[in-house]
Amino acid sequence: MCGVFGVRAPERDVARLSYFGLYALQHRGQESAGIAVCEDGRLTALRDLGLVPQVFDERSLSGLRGQLAIGHTRYSTTGGNAWANAQPLLHHGRARTVALGHNGNLVNAAALRDEIGKPLASSSDSEVIAALIADDDAPLEDAVANAMNRLEGAASVVGLADETLFAFRDAHGFRPLVLGRLGDDPVVASETCALDLVGAELVRELEPGELVLAGRDGLRTVQALEPAGEGALCIFEFFYLARPDTRLDGVEVHGARVRMGERLAAEAPVDADLVLPIPDSGTPAAIGFARAAGIPFSEGLIKNRYVGRTFIQPEQGMREQGIRMKFNPLAEVEGKRLVVVDDSIVRGSTTRQIVQMLFDAGAAEVHVRVSSPPVVSPCFYGIDLASEDEMIAAHSTVEEVREAIGATSLAYLSLGGLEESTARPAEGLCRACLTREYPTRVPANAAKLRFETV
Repeated sequence: MCGVFGVRAPERDVARLSYFGLYALQHRGQESAGIAVCEDGRLTALRDLGLVPQVFDERSLSGLRGQLAIGHTRYSTTGGNAWANAQPLLHHGRARTVALGHNGNLVNAAALRDEIGKPLASSSDSEVIAALIADDDAPLEDAVANAMNRLEGAASVVGLADETLFAFRDAHGFRPLVLGRLGDDPVVASETCALDLVGAELVRELEPGELVLAGRDGLRTVQALEPAGEGALCIFEFFYLARPDTRLDGVEVHGARVRMGERLAAEAPVDADLVLPIPDSGTPAAIGFARAAGIPFSEGLIKNRYVGRTFIQPEQGMREQGIRMKFNPLAEVEGKRLVVVDDSIVRGSTTRQIVQMLFDAGAAEVHVRVSSPPVVSPCFYGIDLASEDEMIAAHSTVEEVREAIGATSLAYLSLGGLEESTARPAEGLCRACLTREYPTRVPANAAKLRFETV
């Protein structure tokens, strides 16, 4: 998760552009937000816990002046929700000062931290990246490339140093990162929806292993690392993480999710009166299911738009309280046979409570359809999927999961159906959480490590 944004625009209000970019990326992290600016070589950062509009106001934005800026909205994978871990972080090193924002998770962060050999201000692996660059006496381009070469795992990064904006993706391209232009000014962002909001034109996605630098001498790109095979863009981005209006490698996410629902209706049909989504991420798939099945679509569950994503709350107790605050069924579900479509089931707590809500509201049947395969394995690349023991489908049959959530029936989309719906080659996707097949080496302890990361 996490959202990153960067811009070099000497004649524009770069802090305000970053603010709006982060607004578009708020769905990627709700725990903290920050912006760092560079004015004539001097770096200034403002970051705090909270949502983007809670951290920034007109007064604070007007105080952030410069020619370059980066922004970050943070989601901590396992509860490292402390001010010290808010980003962009500033690291003062032997060679330079670096401001850095990171989306991803390193699997060799502990080893790199030991090699750095000095105390770091945060528990985040992101500061490890910043320290590697800040302590490297080589020119910035070489220093960043050297750091990239030492990272294992997921890293889509934006940074400021030496009056230059830099951005890069790891060799697998686990997390998205796109390059755009606002007039002649370069912009980078986690998703294309951020470019749309600030009025920037999409140029292209950064390639896995690619480094982009924007300084006084203009924009240049370097293939700092050889791409790892066909790449490994996280398949979770397609069915849950990314905003529906984002385009991943030219594929609109909303359209992909509608296709998932259509395919799900073909694979797991059911006689029912209404199709309703678990909003918001389940809505496009529910639209596709209803369209393909010829069953009326209904909102059915009304979402309180002022409650954040329950999935990205770091503590289970907070998740469950958020679920009760978040949804309320409509009276029209009474007496109806319902198909409830969601994008995924991880722990099962959300689904179980929603199924019970619908039965309590008088539903005759509640058939759960999931537009992804069972999630069975932890993620080491930046998504909090908990330990395998906490995943409801990891060691259970579909029937056992159905019993646990209390549904009338349960069916998942097949892996082949999901892959085809993305309209991307399966070889270019990371599916480790669904298959237990990881693109990189992972820590020897296969249980979910408690990374304090982004």
